[in-house]
Amino acid sequence: MNRVFVCSCFGVTEEQVKSHAEAGACTPRQIASACKAGTDCGGCVRRIQALLGRGACPRRQLADHGAPVLSELPEAA
Repeated sequence: MNRVFVCSCFGVTEEQVKSHAEAGACTPRQIASACKAGTDCGGCVRRIQALLGRGACPRRQLADHGAPVLSELPEAA
């Protein structure tokens, strides 16, 4: 199997980033939370952004159409 590494620091491959994106990680920060990619030297962040592109992400689609992305939070009493 041909593995293309995105993050050398943590050994994260393109396939792993795509898998996390399919599971709902829409931003480099969410990818970092899922697998640490981009949290050490930061050299892979642009590559992660390129892999995420403008792919299908329910939250991103809502934001693109001006809809609220986060649930309404109850006001503090």
